Amino acid sequence: MGAQVTNWLIADPIPAEFTGADILASWNGQMGWRWMFWGAVFPAAAFFLLAFFIPESPRWLFLKGRLEKAKEVLSHIGGPQYALTEIQTLTGSSVSSTESSGKLKLLFSRPYRRVLLLGIVVAVFQQWCGTNVIFNYAQEIFQSAGFALGDVLFNIVVTGIANVVFTFVAIYTVDRWGRRALMLLGAGGLGGIYLILGACYYFQLSGFFMVLLVVLAIACYAMSLGPVTWVLLSEIFPDRVRGVAMATATFALWIGCFTLTYTFPLLNASLGSSGTFWIYALICAVSYVFLYCRLPETKGKSLEKLERELI
Repeated sequence: MGAQVTNWLIADPIPAEFTGADILASWNGQMGWRWMFWGAVFPAAAFFLLAFFIPESPRWLFLKGRLEKAKEVLSHIGGPQYALTEIQTLTGSSVSSTESSGKLKLLFSRPYRRVLLLGIVVAVFQQWCGTNVIFNYAQEIFQSAGFALGDVLFNIVVTGIANVVFTFVAIYTVDRWGRRALMLLGAGGLGGIYLILGACYYFQLSGFFMVLLVVLAIACYAMSLGPVTWVLLSEIFPDRVRGVAMATATFALWIGCFTLTYTFPLLNASLGSSGTFWIYALICAVSYVFLYCRLPETKGKSLEKLERELI
Protein backbone atom coordinates (compact mmCIF):
# COMPACT_ATOMS: atom_id res chain seq x y z
CA MET A 1 0.00 0.00 0.00
CA GLY A 2 2.87 2.34 0.78
CA ALA A 3 4.26 1.86 -2.73
CA GLN A 4 0.84 2.53 -4.27
CA VAL A 5 0.37 5.69 -2.23
CA THR A 6 3.87 6.92 -3.02
CA ASN A 7 3.42 6.34 -6.75
CA TRP A 8 0.08 8.12 -6.70
CA LEU A 9 1.55 11.13 -4.93
CA ILE A 10 4.45 11.32 -7.35
CA ALA A 11 2.17 11.04 -10.36
CA ASP A 12 -0.39 13.55 -9.14
CA PRO A 13 0.86 15.78 -6.30
CA ILE A 14 -1.84 17.44 -4.23
CA PRO A 15 -1.72 19.97 -1.39
CA ALA A 16 -0.39 18.51 1.84
CA GLU A 17 -3.50 19.43 3.84
CA PHE A 18 -5.64 17.24 1.55
CA THR A 19 -3.27 14.32 1.06
CA GLY A 20 -4.39 12.11 3.92
CA ALA A 21 -8.09 12.71 3.40
CA ASP A 22 -7.92 12.16 -0.34
CA ILE A 23 -5.99 8.94 0.05
CA LEU A 24 -8.45 7.62 2.62
CA ALA A 25 -11.38 8.57 0.41
CA SER A 26 -9.96 7.05 -2.78
CA TRP A 27 -10.98 3.62 -4.07
CA ASN A 28 -7.33 2.57 -4.43
CA GLY A 29 -6.51 3.69 -0.92
CA GLN A 30 -9.38 1.76 0.63
CA MET A 31 -10.20 -1.18 -1.65
CA GLY A 32 -7.84 -1.52 -4.61
CA TRP A 33 -4.98 -3.16 -2.75
CA ARG A 34 -7.42 -5.44 -0.90
CA TRP A 35 -8.85 -6.76 -4.19
CA MET A 36 -5.29 -7.43 -5.35
CA PHE A 37 -4.75 -9.82 -2.45
CA TRP A 38 -8.25 -11.29 -2.60
CA GLY A 39 -7.72 -12.05 -6.27
CA ALA A 40 -4.98 -14.52 -5.34
CA VAL A 41 -7.40 -16.54 -3.20
CA PHE A 42 -9.24 -18.04 -6.18
CA PRO A 43 -6.31 -19.78 -7.95
CA ALA A 44 -4.92 -20.84 -4.55
CA ALA A 45 -8.26 -22.38 -3.58
CA ALA A 46 -8.56 -24.12 -6.95
CA PHE A 47 -5.05 -25.55 -6.58
CA PHE A 48 -5.84 -26.76 -3.05
CA LEU A 49 -9.01 -28.54 -4.13
CA LEU A 50 -7.55 -30.07 -7.29
CA ALA A 51 -4.52 -31.33 -5.36
CA PHE A 52 -6.75 -33.98 -3.77
CA PHE A 53 -7.19 -35.55 -7.22
CA ILE A 54 -3.46 -35.80 -8.02
CA PRO A 55 -2.35 -39.46 -7.86
CA GLU A 56 0.82 -40.53 -6.11
CA SER A 57 3.93 -40.98 -8.22
CA PRO A 58 4.01 -44.49 -9.75
CA ARG A 59 7.68 -44.79 -8.83
CA TRP A 60 6.95 -43.91 -5.23
CA LEU A 61 4.15 -46.48 -5.16
CA PHE A 62 6.51 -49.08 -6.65
CA LEU A 63 9.16 -48.32 -4.03
CA LYS A 64 6.56 -48.78 -1.29
CA GLY A 65 5.51 -52.16 -2.69
CA ARG A 66 2.08 -50.97 -3.91
CA LEU A 67 2.44 -52.56 -7.33
CA GLU A 68 -1.25 -52.72 -8.28
CA LYS A 69 -1.80 -49.07 -7.44
CA ALA A 70 1.27 -48.15 -9.50
CA LYS A 71 -0.15 -50.11 -12.46
CA GLU A 72 -3.49 -48.33 -12.06
CA VAL A 73 -1.88 -44.88 -12.16
CA LEU A 74 0.31 -45.77 -15.14
CA SER A 75 -2.65 -47.23 -17.02
CA HIS A 76 -4.57 -44.02 -16.47
CA ILE A 77 -1.64 -42.04 -17.89
CA GLY A 78 -0.70 -44.10 -20.93
CA GLY A 79 -2.84 -47.21 -21.14
CA PRO A 80 -2.32 -50.86 -20.08
CA GLN A 81 0.61 -51.58 -22.41
CA TYR A 82 2.45 -48.47 -21.23
CA ALA A 83 1.86 -49.51 -17.62
CA LEU A 84 3.21 -53.01 -18.27
CA THR A 85 6.34 -51.67 -19.97
CA GLU A 86 7.05 -49.19 -17.17
CA ILE A 87 6.55 -51.79 -14.44
CA GLN A 88 8.93 -54.17 -16.24
CA THR A 89 11.49 -51.37 -16.52
CA LEU A 90 11.21 -50.60 -12.82
CA THR A 91 11.39 -54.27 -11.88
CA GLY A 92 14.52 -54.78 -13.98
CA SER A 93 16.24 -51.65 -12.71
CA SER A 94 18.29 -51.11 -9.59
CA VAL A 95 15.36 -49.40 -7.86
CA SER A 96 14.35 -51.06 -4.62
CA SER A 97 12.60 -49.99 -1.47
CA THR A 98 15.54 -51.02 0.70
CA GLU A 99 18.07 -48.97 -1.26
CA SER A 100 15.98 -45.81 -1.57
CA SER A 101 16.76 -44.27 1.79
CA GLY A 102 16.99 -40.74 0.41
CA LYS A 103 19.20 -39.63 3.28
CA LEU A 104 21.50 -36.64 3.16
CA LYS A 105 24.46 -38.91 3.87
CA LEU A 106 23.76 -40.88 0.69
CA LEU A 107 23.13 -37.71 -1.30
CA PHE A 108 26.54 -36.27 -0.45
CA SER A 109 28.40 -39.54 -1.06
CA ARG A 110 30.84 -39.69 -3.97
CA PRO A 111 28.56 -41.26 -6.64
CA TYR A 112 25.92 -38.54 -6.29
CA ARG A 113 28.00 -35.39 -5.82
CA ARG A 114 28.25 -34.69 -9.54
CA VAL A 115 24.51 -34.79 -10.19
CA LEU A 116 23.84 -32.81 -7.00
CA LEU A 117 26.25 -30.10 -8.15
CA LEU A 118 24.56 -30.04 -11.56
CA GLY A 119 21.13 -29.66 -9.97
CA ILE A 120 22.25 -26.88 -7.63
CA VAL A 121 23.96 -24.92 -10.42
CA VAL A 122 20.91 -25.22 -12.69
CA ALA A 123 18.62 -24.11 -9.85
CA VAL A 124 20.74 -21.16 -8.76
CA PHE A 125 21.33 -20.03 -12.34
CA GLN A 126 17.58 -19.86 -12.91
CA GLN A 127 17.64 -17.02 -10.37
CA TRP A 128 21.06 -15.47 -10.94
CA CYS A 129 20.37 -15.04 -14.64
CA GLY A 130 18.77 -11.81 -13.42
CA THR A 131 15.33 -11.96 -14.98
CA ASN A 132 13.48 -11.94 -11.67
CA VAL A 133 15.06 -8.55 -11.02
CA ILE A 134 12.88 -7.23 -13.84
CA PHE A 135 9.79 -8.58 -12.09
CA ASN A 136 10.78 -7.40 -8.61
CA TYR A 137 12.20 -4.01 -9.58
CA ALA A 138 10.33 -3.23 -12.79
CA GLN A 139 9.40 0.25 -11.65
CA GLU A 140 12.99 1.21 -10.81
CA ILE A 141 14.33 -0.32 -14.03
CA PHE A 142 11.90 1.52 -16.29
CA GLN A 143 12.15 4.80 -14.38
CA SER A 144 15.95 4.72 -14.61
CA ALA A 145 15.45 4.43 -18.39
CA GLY A 146 13.50 7.69 -18.35
CA PHE A 147 9.89 6.47 -18.46
CA ALA A 148 7.10 8.40 -16.75
CA LEU A 149 4.97 6.66 -14.14
CA GLY A 150 2.04 5.99 -16.47
CA ASP A 151 4.34 4.41 -19.04
CA VAL A 152 6.04 2.38 -16.30
CA LEU A 153 2.74 0.81 -15.21
CA PHE A 154 1.82 0.03 -18.82
CA ASN A 155 5.23 -1.55 -19.45
CA ILE A 156 4.83 -3.73 -16.36
CA VAL A 157 1.54 -5.05 -17.75
CA VAL A 158 3.22 -5.79 -21.09
CA THR A 159 6.02 -7.77 -19.42
CA GLY A 160 3.46 -9.79 -17.47
CA ILE A 161 1.58 -10.68 -20.64
CA ALA A 162 4.83 -11.70 -22.34
CA ASN A 163 5.66 -13.97 -19.41
CA VAL A 164 2.32 -15.79 -19.64
CA VAL A 165 2.32 -16.12 -23.43
CA PHE A 166 5.86 -17.46 -23.76
CA THR A 167 5.40 -19.93 -20.93
CA PHE A 168 2.95 -21.67 -23.27
CA VAL A 169 5.68 -21.63 -25.92
CA ALA A 170 7.84 -23.62 -23.50
CA ILE A 171 5.05 -26.15 -23.04
CA TYR A 172 4.90 -26.62 -26.81
CA THR A 173 8.66 -26.82 -27.44
CA VAL A 174 10.09 -28.64 -24.41
CA ASP A 175 9.46 -32.09 -25.91
CA ARG A 176 10.25 -31.00 -29.47
CA TRP A 177 13.47 -29.04 -29.03
CA GLY A 178 14.63 -30.73 -25.84
CA ARG A 179 15.56 -29.45 -22.39
CA ARG A 180 19.24 -28.88 -23.11
CA ALA A 181 18.55 -26.82 -26.24
CA LEU A 182 16.08 -24.57 -24.43
CA MET A 183 18.42 -24.05 -21.48
CA LEU A 184 21.27 -23.07 -23.80
CA LEU A 185 18.92 -20.82 -25.74
CA GLY A 186 17.90 -19.12 -22.52
CA ALA A 187 21.44 -18.62 -21.24
CA GLY A 188 22.79 -17.38 -24.57
CA GLY A 189 19.76 -15.26 -25.41
CA LEU A 190 19.63 -13.54 -22.03
CA GLY A 191 23.37 -12.91 -22.08
CA GLY A 192 23.11 -11.14 -25.43
CA ILE A 193 20.04 -9.15 -24.41
CA TYR A 194 21.68 -7.99 -21.19
CA LEU A 195 24.78 -6.84 -23.07
CA ILE A 196 22.63 -4.65 -25.31
CA LEU A 197 20.43 -3.51 -22.42
CA GLY A 198 23.49 -2.48 -20.42
CA ALA A 199 24.78 -0.51 -23.41
CA CYS A 200 21.42 1.28 -23.69
CA TYR A 201 21.65 2.33 -20.07
CA TYR A 202 25.28 3.37 -20.53
CA PHE A 203 24.42 5.64 -23.46
CA GLN A 204 21.21 6.81 -21.74
CA LEU A 205 18.86 5.53 -24.40
CA SER A 206 15.15 5.10 -23.76
CA GLY A 207 11.88 4.58 -25.56
CA PHE A 208 10.38 1.64 -27.42
CA PHE A 209 13.70 -0.17 -27.95
CA MET A 210 14.29 -0.42 -24.20
CA VAL A 211 10.83 -1.86 -23.64
CA LEU A 212 11.42 -4.31 -26.49
CA LEU A 213 14.65 -5.54 -24.91
CA VAL A 214 12.98 -6.07 -21.54
CA VAL A 215 10.07 -7.93 -23.14
CA LEU A 216 12.52 -10.09 -25.11
CA ALA A 217 14.35 -10.93 -21.89
CA ILE A 218 11.09 -11.94 -20.21
CA ALA A 219 10.04 -13.97 -23.25
CA CYS A 220 13.41 -15.71 -23.45
CA TYR A 221 13.26 -16.61 -19.76
CA ALA A 222 9.62 -17.73 -19.86
CA MET A 223 10.21 -20.18 -22.72
CA SER A 224 13.43 -21.62 -21.32
CA LEU A 225 15.04 -21.17 -17.92
CA GLY A 226 11.85 -20.39 -16.01
CA PRO A 227 9.84 -23.59 -16.57
CA VAL A 228 12.47 -25.94 -18.02
CA THR A 229 14.62 -25.76 -14.89
CA TRP A 230 11.86 -27.47 -12.93
CA VAL A 231 11.52 -30.16 -15.60
CA LEU A 232 15.25 -30.87 -15.42
CA LEU A 233 15.30 -31.03 -11.63
CA SER A 234 12.52 -33.61 -11.72
CA GLU A 235 14.46 -35.78 -14.19
CA ILE A 236 18.17 -35.73 -13.35
CA PHE A 237 18.17 -37.12 -9.81
CA PRO A 238 18.23 -40.90 -9.21
CA ASP A 239 15.31 -42.48 -7.36
CA ARG A 240 17.44 -43.32 -4.34
CA VAL A 241 17.96 -39.65 -3.52
CA ARG A 242 15.23 -37.95 -5.54
CA GLY A 243 13.24 -36.48 -2.67
CA VAL A 244 16.10 -35.05 -0.66
CA ALA A 245 17.98 -33.98 -3.81
CA MET A 246 14.97 -32.03 -5.10
CA ALA A 247 14.58 -30.42 -1.69
CA THR A 248 18.26 -29.43 -1.63
CA ALA A 249 18.17 -27.99 -5.15
CA THR A 250 14.95 -26.10 -4.43
CA PHE A 251 16.47 -24.70 -1.24
CA ALA A 252 19.47 -23.52 -3.27
CA LEU A 253 17.14 -21.96 -5.84
CA TRP A 254 15.32 -19.84 -3.27
CA ILE A 255 18.57 -18.85 -1.59
CA GLY A 256 19.65 -17.70 -5.05
CA CYS A 257 16.39 -15.75 -5.36
CA PHE A 258 17.03 -14.05 -2.02
CA THR A 259 20.59 -13.07 -2.87
CA LEU A 260 19.57 -11.78 -6.30
CA THR A 261 16.78 -9.65 -4.88
CA TYR A 262 18.91 -8.40 -1.99
CA THR A 263 21.97 -7.49 -4.05
CA PHE A 264 20.30 -5.72 -6.99
CA PRO A 265 19.81 -2.38 -5.18
CA LEU A 266 23.41 -2.54 -3.94
CA LEU A 267 24.80 -3.29 -7.40
CA ASN A 268 22.56 -0.72 -9.03
CA ALA A 269 23.68 1.97 -6.58
CA SER A 270 27.39 1.23 -6.96
CA LEU A 271 27.67 0.16 -10.62
CA GLY A 272 24.61 1.74 -12.19
CA SER A 273 22.04 -0.08 -14.31
CA SER A 274 24.53 -0.67 -17.13
CA GLY A 275 27.14 -2.33 -14.92
CA THR A 276 24.51 -4.41 -13.15
CA PHE A 277 23.08 -5.88 -16.34
CA TRP A 278 26.58 -6.51 -17.69
CA ILE A 279 27.26 -8.58 -14.56
CA TYR A 280 24.13 -10.61 -15.28
CA ALA A 281 25.35 -11.03 -18.87
CA LEU A 282 28.65 -12.40 -17.53
CA ILE A 283 26.79 -14.84 -15.27
CA CYS A 284 24.77 -16.01 -18.27
CA ALA A 285 27.95 -16.52 -20.31
CA VAL A 286 29.63 -18.58 -17.58
CA SER A 287 26.46 -20.61 -17.08
CA TYR A 288 26.19 -21.23 -20.83
CA VAL A 289 29.66 -22.80 -20.82
CA PHE A 290 28.80 -24.92 -17.77
CA LEU A 291 25.51 -26.13 -19.24
CA TYR A 292 27.12 -26.86 -22.60
CA CYS A 293 29.82 -29.00 -20.96
CA ARG A 294 27.85 -30.69 -18.16
CA LEU A 295 24.14 -30.79 -18.94
CA PRO A 296 22.95 -33.88 -20.85
CA GLU A 297 19.78 -33.99 -22.91
CA THR A 298 17.05 -35.67 -20.87
CA LYS A 299 14.29 -35.72 -23.48
CA GLY A 300 13.02 -39.21 -24.23
CA LYS A 301 15.34 -40.95 -21.75
CA SER A 302 14.24 -43.13 -18.88
CA LEU A 303 15.33 -42.18 -15.39
CA GLU A 304 17.42 -45.34 -15.24
CA LYS A 305 19.33 -44.38 -18.41
CA LEU A 306 19.93 -40.88 -17.07
CA GLU A 307 21.21 -42.35 -13.84
CA ARG A 308 23.75 -44.44 -15.74
CA GLU A 309 24.91 -41.33 -17.64
CA LEU A 310 25.17 -39.04 -14.64
CA ILE A 311 26.37 -41.32 -11.85
